[in-house]
Amino acid sequence: MSFLQRFLERVLRNNPGRMARTSFDDLSQDQLDAHLRVGRYGSFALTDAVRPSIGLEVIPREGYRRDTYSDPETGNRMPVLAAAVSSERLFDVFMDLLDPLGEVVDVVMESSHDSEPGCHADLYREQIDTVILKSTLYDYEPLLLHDGCTGLAALNPNGPMEVQFDEHKLLFVYAHDLEPFEEILKAHGLKRDDTLKFISEAEHLHSTDDVYHEQFEEILFRLSIDR
Repeated sequence: MSFLQRFLERVLRNNPGRMARTSFDDLSQDQLDAHLRVGRYGSFALTDAVRPSIGLEVIPREGYRRDTYSDPETGNRMPVLAAAVSSERLFDVFMDLLDPLGEVVDVVMESSHDSEPGCHADLYREQIDTVILKSTLYDYEPLLLHDGCTGLAALNPNGPMEVQFDEHKLLFVYAHDLEPFEEILKAHGLKRDDTLKFISEAEHLHSTDDVYHEQFEEILFRLSIDR
């Protein structure tokens, strides 16, 4: 079985109509296979979770940008850091970003394993010691890095402060004071570039596997999160 077949089978196995027609459909098997085998663009290494479009409208690269999130319902605005990190350092950067949240956090596990495109389920756990959360996450590093249907957010229970590791393996920080988080990104060698575009902002493919679906259920149990 080709890389492409393995990659797409994991996404489409249970619902062949799940993915709309894309530019990938117009290419030969060899062209698709060659493109999806590429796991590195310059110094930036992708995880197994996502692949960019065949036209490379966005070429993955490392860095972060500052932005502002505006709540569509309330109109409230929140400063945001958004970062793309090469896969060999991504997990470590995420774990360090959890520290400014405090000693206790709320956790949201995000899953699109059984969802329609563009949708996902949010599963909550309130009040978990950050050290316990981090210890558990270390046991599931491959799931967090390589499953294109798993995401995670950790929140400060006492105020609007959140760190998100999304399904595209991008990092987002929402906080009124971004300085502690930005210092962590800088300490890991990331440079600010407010023109930076992310893989999620163009056509792309997600990948998952049955084993990751099983591990997602395991981590819910470990974190005492009910469906």
